[in-house]
Amino acid sequence: QVQLVESGGGLVQPGGSLRLSCAASGSIFSNNVMGWYRQAPGKQRELVALFTSGGSTRYADSVKGRFTISRDNAKNTVYLQMNSLKPEDTAVYYCYINFWLTDYWGQGTQVTCSS
Repeated sequence: QVQLVESGGGLVQPGGSLRLSCAASGSIFSNNVMGWYRQAPGKQRELVALFTSGGSTRYADSVKGRFTISRDNAKNTVYLQMNSLKPEDTAVYYCYINFWLTDYWGQGTQVTCSS
């Protein structure tokens, strides 16, 4: 069993930055698929960024060059640095991990980009 706790969401003006954090309980491994998804009102949940089982990163085209995913294995924590935020980035952001073939999700954190 894994629990994911997100933090760092909030309200930011266009062009601003936020950093999301996701702390995982339990003993996760560096080869677990882990990352971030988001869901905007009326839309399906979509991939934002993640680490593959091989340790490489994947990003949605819409965030490439603006968002950076990183992890601290010693702290069982994954981060999402979001720069140059746009109103269309407004969504609930969910942390995700696949652990022993089971998907786990955090409770979500709201990110709102508005002037």
